Amino acid sequence: MPYYIGDVIKDEKRLVARTPEKFRETGIDVKLKTVVTDVDPEERVVRLSDGSILTYEILVMATGTTPFLPPMPGVDLEGVFTLKRLTDAIRIKTYIRERQCRKALIVGAGFIGMEMCEALRSLGIETEVVHRGTMPVNRWDPEFLKVIMEELKRNEVSFLTRVEMQSIEKGKDFRLRLNTNKGPLEADLILMALGVKPNVRLAAGMGLQIGKTGAIQVNFAQRTSLEGVYAVGDCCEVYHRISRQWVHIPLGDIANKQGRVAGANIGGSSLIFPGVVGAQSFRIFKLEVAATGLGEREAAANGFDPVSTIVWGNALAGPMPGNTQVGIKLLADRSTGKLLGAQAVGEAGAVSRINTLSCALWNEMVLDEIGYLDLAYAPPFSSAWDPIHMAAQGLLRQIRGQ
Repeated sequence: MPYYIGDVIKDEKRLVARTPEKFRETGIDVKLKTVVTDVDPEERVVRLSDGSILTYEILVMATGTTPFLPPMPGVDLEGVFTLKRLTDAIRIKTYIRERQCRKALIVGAGFIGMEMCEALRSLGIETEVVHRGTMPVNRWDPEFLKVIMEELKRNEVSFLTRVEMQSIEKGKDFRLRLNTNKGPLEADLILMALGVKPNVRLAAGMGLQIGKTGAIQVNFAQRTSLEGVYAVGDCCEVYHRISRQWVHIPLGDIANKQGRVAGANIGGSSLIFPGVVGAQSFRIFKLEVAATGLGEREAAANGFDPVSTIVWGNALAGPMPGNTQVGIKLLADRSTGKLLGAQAVGEAGAVSRINTLSCALWNEMVLDEIGYLDLAYAPPFSSAWDPIHMAAQGLLRQIRGQ
């Protein structure tokens, strides 16, 4: 959706996977602008906001997430937005055009916040990120976070740290004023990008088991604790193959896979969703940022003895024009050499290398194997010794004290 707001994707219809009309062609009725007010699992009925009641044999919970909004005055003012649904993106894009926005504040420094920096700057809007911490997207190593900060600065995005919000009111020089412990900040648009939480109101009300993450507990077939009830997508948990814990990772690709697994099982097949390794990525201007697996603290909390290294290597073969550096961080268990996680940052090749390392994680590979992986080599794509090889071999030497 940030790419729609930034006018990279110009037609919002391209963001609709399937229209209600297409659903109806396959015998699926879609009720729009209709809220489920209550589910009675004993009677197996769903009550709707229009007063009607639907009976069910099988029920699928796909209630997604709810954006975090701080409990402070002014969050309901015109010009204050969250970005969760396509309708939010359409409202933001319309507001920017009709109000001729000059400046925007992004509250929060996660994935959506970073992607929206690029979208807003591409429209010529002065952009400032307001963050309660000191660095953005804190999953990544501090060395990589400095690179992200440099990319923001290079593209004239201001980054204000350790900010505590107090209220929002109408502004003087701009439409809105955000009052903070660092003083007032004015803008025409304020985007609240503070993250999301699982929407489990209906699930909890009908007695479904809620996991430690706050999301709906499911098994590998997407079944919940109640017979005939499934859950898929951002509202439910997913199994992490490295930590061997059930976690909450609200990403669209995971939701799609869970939906297919639930549908297959409802239709009479026997299918499981084997879990994830935690692969994630985003782009910030020219920079690719990606990660997979665990970080040091997660690894230690799950009983591993983590050790890590960072290497910088050529994204392409050294003599090739347009060559850039890509940074690779590998994390492994000291006693076994088993890969536990990886991170990458660079203008080219970061995401593709994390995809490779995600496959290594999926198959529980050790550093000895990764250091000599048979990767496709050609000068336009990598050196004969890829940064992945160099990172794995370097971490092995570190572990062995060589």
